[in-house]
Amino acid sequence: MSIDEGQVRDAWDRNASLWAERVRSGVDLYRTVFNDPSFLAELPDLVGCEVIDLGCGEGATTRLIARRGARVTGIDLSSRMIELARGEEAREPLGIDYRVASYGACTLFPSERFDGAVSTMALMDSADFSAAAREAFRLLKPGSLFAFSVLHPCFVTPGIRWLKNEQDEESELVVSRYFDEDPFVESRRFAKDAAAGRAQHFDIPRFPRRLETYVNGLVEAGFVIERIVEPRPTAEMVVAHPWLGRWREHAAIFLYVFARKPAGGRHRGD
Repeated sequence: MSIDEGQVRDAWDRNASLWAERVRSGVDLYRTVFNDPSFLAELPDLVGCEVIDLGCGEGATTRLIARRGARVTGIDLSSRMIELARGEEAREPLGIDYRVASYGACTLFPSERFDGAVSTMALMDSADFSAAAREAFRLLKPGSLFAFSVLHPCFVTPGIRWLKNEQDEESELVVSRYFDEDPFVESRRFAKDAAAGRAQHFDIPRFPRRLETYVNGLVEAGFVIERIVEPRPTAEMVVAHPWLGRWREHAAIFLYVFARKPAGGRHRGD
């Protein structure tokens, strides 16, 4: 199956209104109780920094970063998502500049404009990660950090499924088709909506990747990888939200990568 950037844009334009409504109503629990607090806890002090958010969507995490004192620019391929983000900025001004742009192409910002780049749960939905890494490298000042979160490529594969024990508990994770990087469209809904029997589904283009695809894309762009993080739900999170228990016991659902543009460094192709 072939999926190009235009199809990704169109899908998120279609999803935008319902997606923003559900996210803002708090049903994306993986985001609010686990991923956002875990990712933000790993970020350095951003007070006063010029930061670009790649694939900002309707701006939920962008706003969290701005509240930490950063001066944030958010870009997204979907004009409808940016329209919704700008609406929230008008309602609660945080100084965020939202632009319609693809992080996989030239964003038209000057080179070495930003002190940092972040991306939260967007890069696994892009058609060309290597192009995104090269653009992030171009946009960053020497010595600056690129931090992003994605679904963990080693565990959230095209063939992922859970096995249940005699108590109907999800007790084992099956991972298959790890080497399958063919894009596909996933029909999904938020777990809280599913539990309530709500039918809101979103068709989301996915671009599964191997771990080496992320690592090599960064290295080839010129980045130095400083560390990776495989966040694990805390025991307290599991007490409050038992459905997180399977991800505490069996596998990592998210992967965080922290890579730095070398001070004085240039792209390997320069």
